[in-house]
Amino acid sequence: MKVDKFGSAVPRLKWIKSSHSSEEGGECVEVATSQQAVHVRDSKIVTGPALTVTPTAWTAFTGFAARLQGEI
Repeated sequence: MKVDKFGSAVPRLKWIKSSHSSEEGGECVEVATSQQAVHVRDSKIVTGPALTVTPTAWTAFTGFAARLQGEI
């Protein structure tokens, strides 16, 4: 198990790239889930920071995004 800069254990995450992502680059994200959190990062900067939210917040966000997409 990996350890972060604060000495806390960090589980290995399985990152899933957006289905809209291609090998040619672009603006895409990757998502990884654990029991307590959903992690989101830039697919071009995999060693950079990741946004971490609760599963409840992620569900609310994706629901909002789906409704917004229907309006566009």
